[in-house]
Amino acid sequence: MLAANEVPAPSWPNYAGDIMIIKRLAVSAALLGLSLLACESYAGVLPPEPYAWQTVPFGGGGYVDGFLYHPKEQNLLYARTDVGGMYRFDFAAKRWIPLLDHLGKADGDLMGVLSMAIDPNNPNKIYAVCGLYLPDWARKGAILRSSDRGKTWEKTDLPIHIGGNNDGRGSGDRLVVDPKDGSVIWYGSNKDGLWKSTDGGKTFAKESSAADAVSLLAIAPKTAEMFVGSADGNGALLLSKDGGDHFNKVPGTPELVPQHVAFASDGAVYVTFAQGDDKQPANPSYALRGAVWKRDASGVWSEISPLKPDGNAKFGYSGVDVGPDGTIAVSTLDRWAPGDDVFLSHDGGAHWDSLGARSHHDATPYPWLMNYNRGEDHMGHWISDLKINPFNRDELVYGTGYGLWMSRNLSAASVNFDFAVANLEEAATMQLVSPPSGPVLLAAFGDVAGAAYSDTTKTPTALFRPTTETNYSIDYAGRMPSVLARVTNNDPTHGFISEDGGASWVAFGSTPYPSQEGKREWHSPGTVAVSAGGKALVWVPEKDAAYYSLDHGKTWKPSAGWPSQREQALVPVADKAVEGVFYVFDRPSGSVLISVDAGLSFKTVMNGLPAVQGWETAQIAVVPGRMRDLWIAAPYGLVHSPDSATPVTNMLDVSSAWAVGFGAPKVKGAYPAVYLWGKVKGQEGLWRSDDQGANWTRINDDAHQFGGFSAITGDMREFGTLYTAPHGHGLLAGRPGK
Repeated sequence: MLAANEVPAPSWPNYAGDIMIIKRLAVSAALLGLSLLACESYAGVLPPEPYAWQTVPFGGGGYVDGFLYHPKEQNLLYARTDVGGMYRFDFAAKRWIPLLDHLGKADGDLMGVLSMAIDPNNPNKIYAVCGLYLPDWARKGAILRSSDRGKTWEKTDLPIHIGGNNDGRGSGDRLVVDPKDGSVIWYGSNKDGLWKSTDGGKTFAKESSAADAVSLLAIAPKTAEMFVGSADGNGALLLSKDGGDHFNKVPGTPELVPQHVAFASDGAVYVTFAQGDDKQPANPSYALRGAVWKRDASGVWSEISPLKPDGNAKFGYSGVDVGPDGTIAVSTLDRWAPGDDVFLSHDGGAHWDSLGARSHHDATPYPWLMNYNRGEDHMGHWISDLKINPFNRDELVYGTGYGLWMSRNLSAASVNFDFAVANLEEAATMQLVSPPSGPVLLAAFGDVAGAAYSDTTKTPTALFRPTTETNYSIDYAGRMPSVLARVTNNDPTHGFISEDGGASWVAFGSTPYPSQEGKREWHSPGTVAVSAGGKALVWVPEKDAAYYSLDHGKTWKPSAGWPSQREQALVPVADKAVEGVFYVFDRPSGSVLISVDAGLSFKTVMNGLPAVQGWETAQIAVVPGRMRDLWIAAPYGLVHSPDSATPVTNMLDVSSAWAVGFGAPKVKGAYPAVYLWGKVKGQEGLWRSDDQGANWTRINDDAHQFGGFSAITGDMREFGTLYTAPHGHGLLAGRPGK
């Protein structure tokens, strides 16, 4: 018969040593109802250590929604993304240079770039409208300005929200510098009318309510006419001939939302339109109707759409530009069958030619994209913007929901496109881990699945398939790293198991994740954890209870003792040294729960931490290879519980801790390096400690803050190497040395 403080051991054999450890942990779980703040420690700060930060290549993976060539300076091209910042293209190296890596945590939302503007008379000046979301809970927006092509920036905060990742973000641009006066800058907001600066972007004031919701804003370079796209009601194209004092609807143009405008050298004006239903602004999604219109040099407006949407093919139009030889390019939007296309005209829109029918897209350098497109040649989806190089008629660039394409020979009969995304990584990383053997890095991505990396300097070939969905979680067995598990959004059982380090995967036999159809609030598949020996899985769907499986996902049963609250996502973690042991940090109660029976049941093992509420982040992490060695990162700081017998340490000089991870020790066999994203003695940064948190070394600088991180983890085989998941920026590896 079992003693009162013992629990049944898991039913699998060959873990006699683990069973004895589990029994001791069960005793600890019964006795340790103590306050965690039992010991206080002050940290030392060592001199900063220079780190080199490099992209871990995947190959795009995110929505690129806008481009700008400078009209008077060759080889000057900018791109914007909805969540991953802004880039300038290095034509010599054929790589993109990120421009907003200086943004810190408080400004992380500014990685959502709604609009850009160049000064047509000063190629060194660039402006960006930044902010992620429109609801009140989001950070309010800002307009950034640079006088050195994005190397350094100044910021003007706005009293309104910016929707860089809201519906409608693919239209524009909404920011324009007056071509006759570089100190005058106009901005058309998502929902708060027109704003104007007369001091070069240092200050902005609301100027007009010609439209509350603005979809585009442009000033004709020759006539100084101001065009505004209104997204109010059904939409309308507005025109001002008096510098923005008065606006009138352009007669004859459709009641659709203007998306983009282009001005030809002969005085013609081209405008694309799209419209969704009355609940969803079009672009990049929801376009049901659309058209292309032209005003010729005599001032007459007419429709010149290459194709017209009908009942069987609903779509809109978005991108439009005019090349240096007069070639007009327009893109469809949300034409899901037979797919989006770009059309070209060489006679002012009288006749059109399908570019998709005579183009080739080279995806071979990126295995994930080959799989994503099923080996077929596609133009891509969400083609919101396109531009033709004003100095090179053969170069057209356009964005998609997964990256961008750039042509080499647009004027040829057969057009070749390159997936030109080198160093423009926008895959949204959901989770990443670095096992002690097998793949160097495992990354779960939103929308494009993820991969197992054997070499973090090369695009991965060991893909998580299918590559067309979101993987929310990835984990490995601490003592058998070849055993992996991940959970996904669309597959029938929403999860997979691998026993060969990610080379092959088998779908779970069943799932505890309920169908989301018809639910008022969608919940993600959440997080999965794999036990140290690879025999047990614990899965916690978002806002749900915990479930365990002892047969690699064939069957699932609910765990007893799981916290009853469901409003905050609770994340299970597995002990990486002892089989069958799992932990969870119950943020609202400030307590840690443990399972010593492979997830069958959980009970409180620690309490006394302050509660973590709402959107605040908190993380419990287990040191690989060490039994029950726990670290907790929370808004109020960092705590360490090295085992069940040692008092917990509260590191007072770490005032905020947002993520913690571990890597190979400086001396073989010593305690692992501890990596921290947080504030040490008031300074925000990425930090490394080689002595269990007694001293910290900052390993990034103010130019490399990346807007924040969704996850960090050290390399367990290479001292000093840190992998990070920056804000909408794919993956980065940091290593000592410049």
